[in-house]
Amino acid sequence: MTKTISFAIMHFAIAFSVAYALSGSFIVGGAIAIVEPAINTVGYYFHEKIWARRHVAAQAFDINQNGAAMVKA
Repeated sequence: MTKTISFAIMHFAIAFSVAYALSGSFIVGGAIAIVEPAINTVGYYFHEKIWARRHVAAQAFDINQNGAAMVKA
């Protein structure tokens, strides 16, 4: 949990720094630093779900391939 919190703080700091450097505004920098990580977190959730499905599908394919090879032998 400590690592996750430290990553969140780092992400916020980087997002704020970049947005502030580009806009010159603390308000814009703060808004982007809050909104971007929140949206990124939602995107990451769906990204992980897609990868988990790929992993399950790949395992099923491997099982079918191994099973077919065993029948032929």
